[in-house]
Amino acid sequence: MIHTKTSRRKWCTTFFQLCALLSLAVVNGDYYKTLGVKKNASAKDIKKAYRQMSLKYHPDKNKEEGAAEKFTEIARAYEVLSDPEKKDVYDQYGEDGLKQHEQGGGGGGGGFDGFDDIFSQFFGGGGRRRRDDSEQSTPSVEVPLYLSLKQLYLGEIFEVDYKRQVLCVNWKECMKNAPDCHGPGVRVRRQQLAPGFVQQVQQNDERCVSRGKMWRPDCKDCPSGKTETEQIQLTIDVQKGMRPGERITFEGVADEKPGFSAGDLHFIVMENSSDEFHRDGDHLYKTMEIPLVDALAGFSMTLTHLDGKKFKVNVDGVTECDHVMRVPGKGMPRRSGRGYGDLYITFEVEFPDTLSDKQKAAIKKILTEETEEDQEL
Repeated sequence: MIHTKTSRRKWCTTFFQLCALLSLAVVNGDYYKTLGVKKNASAKDIKKAYRQMSLKYHPDKNKEEGAAEKFTEIARAYEVLSDPEKKDVYDQYGEDGLKQHEQGGGGGGGGFDGFDDIFSQFFGGGGRRRRDDSEQSTPSVEVPLYLSLKQLYLGEIFEVDYKRQVLCVNWKECMKNAPDCHGPGVRVRRQQLAPGFVQQVQQNDERCVSRGKMWRPDCKDCPSGKTETEQIQLTIDVQKGMRPGERITFEGVADEKPGFSAGDLHFIVMENSSDEFHRDGDHLYKTMEIPLVDALAGFSMTLTHLDGKKFKVNVDGVTECDHVMRVPGKGMPRRSGRGYGDLYITFEVEFPDTLSDKQKAAIKKILTEETEEDQEL
């Protein structure tokens, strides 16, 4: 009798501890509140809210105290809510549960197995939904993004309009059951060759939009067809020091099509040539002409960088033709965010076309005097 009460007491204690753990996990943080969306918000609404909030609190644009921390919170909230699997875990187990899930390596055999087992013991099942990775997607789109060297040096955030094809609003009303459809554009027809002998023939059929579903032609709910044109506004964040060939990706923004998930839109960074500087990785290169007198006597000059700030270059000794001078920290911002590359200046000495007899005599005198003084020393 005592053993039975003790077991029941332990069971109850464990049960209430579990409930407390679950309630604590759910209330830790609120990613929906961070983005300013409701819990039943669509993926499109979540993405739109993220663009607006990230633009508002981006550290390059908002210098107020706490803006950088807020921007980090917004990025984390979008990372979770834009991922169906992470969002599902967060909705069920809260922020602490999501951390355990991520530490455990994600979807399969991760940090929730033990937790699910306890729920199974108490309530007879778990049942986390998993993402269907078998779904095909429409082709991704690559768009060249031409940027000046100044934009890549400073970084910039700007809006662009993009037109794409999206599913008709009432596209589901134009679907009908079709057991012969085995996927988008794939129809499998059975053909009896003889009693007891059946052959399966696979055919292309654009009316098949998914497994078991076919598009009804001339559907009144979608008079313009399966898709319609939509213009969306995208916020492009060009980070400091980005290099040609890098991608700025918007997931799921390419054309939509029944039976397919939307592909990705990639903006490919392209660098416009500059009259002032030439770039190679994190370093900048510049060629300058200097008169012969500066090459011999030394000089000081003021240069203007890509950000409009001025800096001085001082040369005290004799400068040879094609001499390369390194100016530390005056190159491009490093992609790691740690400092800048260097600026390399190549000096080309500009010789006069002609010299008067007086100028020749003066130069000979000066150089001869210096030679004699060196010999005396």
